[in-house]
Amino acid sequence: MTTARAARKGALEDAPQRRRLVVVGSGIAGLYAALLAADAEGGTAADVVLLSKGQLEHSNTFYAQGGVSAVLEPGEAAPGDTVDAHVADTLAAGAGLNNLEAVRILCTEAVRDIAGLRRYGVLFDADAQGDTALGLEAAHSAPRILHAGGDATGARIARGLIAAVLERAVSGRLRLETGAFVTELTTADGRVTGVNYLQNGELKRLPAAGVLLATGGAGRIFARTSNPPVATADGLALAWRAGAVVGDLEFFQFHPTTMAMPETAGGPPPLLVSEAVRGEGAVLLAADGHRFMPDYHPDAELAPRDVVSRSIALHLARTGAPADSPVFLDARGIEAARGSGFLARRFPTISAATAAAGFDWTAEPLPVSPAAHYWMGGVVTDVDGRTTVPGLYAAGEVACTGAQGANRLASNSLLEGLVFGRRAVESFLDGEPGWVSAAGVPPRAVSAAGGLTLTHASGTPAVDDSHLTFAYGESSPAEAPEGVVRTVTEPGPFSRGALGRLMTGAAGVLRTGAELDAAAAQLALWEASISSTEARDPREHEDRNLLLAARLLVEAARKRTVSVGAHHRADTDHAPAPTHSMQRISS
Repeated sequence: MTTARAARKGALEDAPQRRRLVVVGSGIAGLYAALLAADAEGGTAADVVLLSKGQLEHSNTFYAQGGVSAVLEPGEAAPGDTVDAHVADTLAAGAGLNNLEAVRILCTEAVRDIAGLRRYGVLFDADAQGDTALGLEAAHSAPRILHAGGDATGARIARGLIAAVLERAVSGRLRLETGAFVTELTTADGRVTGVNYLQNGELKRLPAAGVLLATGGAGRIFARTSNPPVATADGLALAWRAGAVVGDLEFFQFHPTTMAMPETAGGPPPLLVSEAVRGEGAVLLAADGHRFMPDYHPDAELAPRDVVSRSIALHLARTGAPADSPVFLDARGIEAARGSGFLARRFPTISAATAAAGFDWTAEPLPVSPAAHYWMGGVVTDVDGRTTVPGLYAAGEVACTGAQGANRLASNSLLEGLVFGRRAVESFLDGEPGWVSAAGVPPRAVSAAGGLTLTHASGTPAVDDSHLTFAYGESSPAEAPEGVVRTVTEPGPFSRGALGRLMTGAAGVLRTGAELDAAAAQLALWEASISSTEARDPREHEDRNLLLAARLLVEAARKRTVSVGAHHRADTDHAPAPTHSMQRISS
C-alpha cells in the first residue's frame, strides 16, 4: 500500500461514523440530493450511495426541454414578476388541489436552488444584454423560465450534475453504483433500514440509515409517452410495498405535443415539442388547416396542458377522426416574425430532431399527439421529503408533495426535484424522525368517494368484478360528450404493449366509469398471471411495478367520479369541491 493510500485509509478509520443515505435514481432530484448530502459542511456530510438502474443519463430529466421556472432576485426577474404571482399560477394550474405550504416553499426557495445549480456548473442562457434569458410558457403570467442550451435544458443540467457526481465518486466522497436495480426496501420495527438490489444478476443488500427515492415517473404504463424506457414506476411500487401512503394517482398529465411517429425499439422516447414553442407563438391546426384551440379555451394554445390535450381528443372525436390521429403544430409564423434561423437558434434540439425525421418545421407543420408525460401523484411526503414510513424519503416525480395539485404548471417539475430533494437531505442530516400526523399516526386513505378497498396481502386494490358486464370491443354504455364514441378492444395476454393500449384507452386523456371498471378487472387478471417468485431479471420486476402502478391509478380514477385537473371523467360533471385522494395498505 502506498503512503498516500495508507494515509487516506487511516483518516477514514479515524473519522466519526457517518450515517448512510442511499439515493435511488439519477434524475435531477437524485443527483442534486446526492451532491448536497456528500458536500454538507460542519461534519454532517452523509455516507452517500447513489444507485441508478441504468446509466446516469437515463432519466426524464435528461429529456426535459422546457426549462426551470423561478422568480429570480429583483433586477434579474422579469419586470413586475413576483413569488406571489408564481404561487397564484401554480395554484390555478393545480385546480385548487395543491398543498399551499408546499407551493409557497417551491416558489419562494426556487432562487436558492437555481444558485445551487450554478454552483455545480450549470450555465443558463443569457439574452443579448448578457442578463439571464427568461421565457414565457403556457399558464405562466410572466416570463420566468430559465433555459440552458435553448431546448436542451434537462440535458445540460443533468450533465453538469453528473460531472459533479463523478468528481466526488472518484475522490471517494460518495459511492456510485450503475446498473443497480432496487428490488425491495428492507424494514425493521416499522422503519426502512436499507435496500436489496440486483446488479449483474447478483442480489445485493445495502443497509442504510435512510433511503431517498428519486426514481421518476411511470409513463411506460401508457402506449404513448415522452418518458424514456426507465420510467416504470419502480419507486412508487417500492414505497407501496413497504407500507407508505400514496396519493393523487388519478392525476396524470399528458403533454399535448409529442411528435406522432413510431418509437424505435431501444431508442429515445418520441420527441417532445416543448411548451416553449407555443409560448413563442406556434398554433395547433386540424387536418383541414383549422386552428381549433380558440374554440375550446380563451387562452387557446397557451391553456394548461390538460386542457390542450383534452381539447385535441375532443376535437378529433367530434370531427369523426380516429382517436390516434395527429393534429399539426404550426411554427411557421414564428420564423416569419422573428427572422430566418430563429427556430434553429432557439430550439436547436427540436430543429435537429425534426430534420432527422424528414421535416422542415420552418416550412411545414409538425404532426403531434398527446402523450403521457408527468404524474402529479406519487408517494405522499411532507414538505421535508419524509414519507409516512420512518427512514424513507422521496423527491421529484415519484413524490407527491401536493405542490403540483391536480395538474402541474409547466416547468415546475425540475424545480420541485431541486427544492424538495434539498429539503429531504436537510431533514435526513438533521436526524429528524419520520413524518406523522398531529395525532401521532400516518394519515389514512381518503378519497373523494370515501375511501378505497385495499388488501394488505397483495398490496393492491381489491377488485370485485362480479358486477361487470362491459364487453370488450363494444362502445362503453356510460354517457360521454355528444359525438364522442369510446371503445376498448380485447387486450389479450399481458405484455407491455397490451398494458399501454389498455391504459391509454381506459385511463388516458378521457375516462369513463365503465372503461375504468373493465380495466381494473383486466389488470387484476394480468397480475394473477405474473409470477411472484424472486426474479433475477430486472425487466420482470419492472413488469410487476408497471402493473401495480396501473392498478393503483385505475382504482384512484374509479373512486374520483367527478372531473378535476388532469383527471377528466367524460361521463360525469366537473368537481364542485376538489379533495385529495390517498391510498395506503390497511392496518
